[in-house]
Amino acid sequence: MPSHLPADRPAARSSPHGAVDALISLARRLRGDVDAVRRDAPAAGSDPQDRWQRALYDLAVHQLDDLDAHLAQLREGPPPVAPVPRADPMAGAVPPAPRPGSLLSRVGSADWNLLTDEANWSDELYRILGRDPATPPLTLDELPAAVHDEDRARLTAMVTDCLVDAKPIDGEFRIVRPDGTVRTVHMMGEPVLDADGGTASMWAVLRDVSELRRRRRTVSETRDSLQRQRHFAQTEHRLAVELQEAVLPPWRGSLRLPRQGPRALDLAARYLPSATGALIGGDWYDALELPEGEALLSVGDLTGHGAAATSGTAMLLGAVRGMAMCGTGPALLLGRLNQLLDSTVQPVLGSAVCCRYRPEDRTLVWAQAGHPAPLLFRDGTGHALTPPDGVLLGATPGAAYGQAEVRLEPGDLLLLHTDGLVPRRGGAAAADRLLGLAPRFGEARTAQDCVRTVVEEFDETHREDDACVLVARVVS
Repeated sequence: MPSHLPADRPAARSSPHGAVDALISLARRLRGDVDAVRRDAPAAGSDPQDRWQRALYDLAVHQLDDLDAHLAQLREGPPPVAPVPRADPMAGAVPPAPRPGSLLSRVGSADWNLLTDEANWSDELYRILGRDPATPPLTLDELPAAVHDEDRARLTAMVTDCLVDAKPIDGEFRIVRPDGTVRTVHMMGEPVLDADGGTASMWAVLRDVSELRRRRRTVSETRDSLQRQRHFAQTEHRLAVELQEAVLPPWRGSLRLPRQGPRALDLAARYLPSATGALIGGDWYDALELPEGEALLSVGDLTGHGAAATSGTAMLLGAVRGMAMCGTGPALLLGRLNQLLDSTVQPVLGSAVCCRYRPEDRTLVWAQAGHPAPLLFRDGTGHALTPPDGVLLGATPGAAYGQAEVRLEPGDLLLLHTDGLVPRRGGAAAADRLLGLAPRFGEARTAQDCVRTVVEEFDETHREDDACVLVARVVS
């Protein structure tokens, strides 16, 4: 139909070959740099962040390949368009699919003469649509038959707007090739007006963007997966923090046990998070007054991080408190904790040290399960107590645990800790550094002062895991 808009497309200007060659060199150099970074990146595995990064690298390389081919096309000039489709020596055969990464075989052009109802297609357009070059090109009336049913109305609207209102075509739709495969093409075109302002013909450039859209979908899907994983991690972290706050003793600052009577312990403890604060582990500390004025001191660690570790800690610490209140001694208590972990559905390992303090004779009865031994500081020096036998909790069914006793004196300081204080070194390295604090502990007036000294010494900046420290000072 004739157009009422006196518009025409401007004549294309050719780019100087020298400038285009320089752009091609830049694009290829950038492509090589991106590809080098992609090769060094982690392989796309189960981690959503790795898959997202790999998808973005692949998309960047793909688009740089397209840019390089675009510039090469610009340098070589427009391809000749045969007025009549030429017979192929392989009659009836569809040209082979373009090799991956080659843009030149993914961009085709077409011209439809509305006055003669003739159509001219480039060879590339035949390849895009999967049609035999020996067959006549589709007219504008026939073209919708090759389009996906859901996109046919979109193409019809674009072509109508172009022919009637002289609007440029710029849109995407899916085509169904004769072999049944579906491809996504991006179409750009404009009407060509005659001397009277009527629409004489329409030209279009069609680009196969199937691979580009697939890569973009991959990027979008991996980004969404990464966001879901981060949201899940944040939720799990918040839950782990809430569980930990509910599990650890509610007292802050100093605590005196037993609360009544002489020969008491001045107690202070601290949970030290990892440097990032993201890893909430299964470390715990506890101090509990028992019947008849005795006190239970314990620290421990369960393997794992997050809500699973903190919920396991809640179960374990509840069992420790319940058995201690019933008079169970440290060695038997650890034996039953071992049975408890051995019977859980999800295998888990743990370490712990349990101490029972009798104030009437200042005796400490203690047992350990694969855990750093308590440190005893007296008269400005310190040493680790000799540990009785004890394997990790959950490691061996029916394991037996030894028990030891030590007599404390007024002014003695007992320090219990988990093994996350020193990055990548473990309990032995932490014990050595803690023993080096003996002179400062000797100058401290309270257990809380000693805990502050430990916190200052073991700065959070480089600690990779969480840890706990519990200090008990015999005050009389």
